[in-house]
Amino acid sequence: MHVYVEGVGVRGPGLDGWQHARDALAGTVPYEARTTLVPLCPQLPPVERRRTVASVNLALAVGMEALANAERPSADLPAVFSSSCGDGATIHEIIEVLNSPERAVSPIRFHNSVHNAPAGYWGIATRSREASTSLCCYDASFSAGLLEAAVLVTVERCPVILVVYDMPYPEPLHQVRPIAAPFGMALVLGALPSPRTRAVLSIELSASSQGPSTLAEAALEDLRQNNPAARGLPLLVTLATRSSAELAVDYVAGNQLQVGVRPC
Repeated sequence: MHVYVEGVGVRGPGLDGWQHARDALAGTVPYEARTTLVPLCPQLPPVERRRTVASVNLALAVGMEALANAERPSADLPAVFSSSCGDGATIHEIIEVLNSPERAVSPIRFHNSVHNAPAGYWGIATRSREASTSLCCYDASFSAGLLEAAVLVTVERCPVILVVYDMPYPEPLHQVRPIAAPFGMALVLGALPSPRTRAVLSIELSASSQGPSTLAEAALEDLRQNNPAARGLPLLVTLATRSSAELAVDYVAGNQLQVGVRPC
């Protein structure tokens, strides 16, 4: 499958948006793993904005940035959301309530606990009535999301936005599912080249036994290993350097995604 990258969004430790992050990812300035800054989504109505949680804000921030970079109408794109964990803080709070004498779960907590909550807020923020898909594939959630988005682009011949995000769990859940830091990224992928195209991706599912692509910068490699959404960092580094590469990203059952990147 061949898809064309039109827009990019990213938020993570020391990566405050694509424009800011490109130099650090390209190695032209030192990378500093500072606290992840996640803004509220100004496109949401005030009432909905007050109800959002950190994972939703992260997903919307990177998605909106990718849309702006691609200069695409927000209402016209099918969306794929992928996360290994959803909103762990909300799950933690629900478990605590269920373990209390009252056992009364807030409706707001409940609706933020479901895995497609970011997709619902996305529809409100963008006024999109296009289809959305919400995926979870444990440590392979980035690969699953990219594969799903590429298939949609190829079959439907339309642009698609991919949003991948993961947040740390609070304790004690963090002990059994440690995630190092918040990280999210988004890509607007098109079926055909356009004036906005940054690179073309060639995506193939493979049974290759080679290891996944890694990063030379130790702090970025640590982030890649310890946040499932950050498995996409080698792709972002390649886009930032405007270079060609053949990348491997682990999938499931011993399979990998082979992702060829060529700048445009």
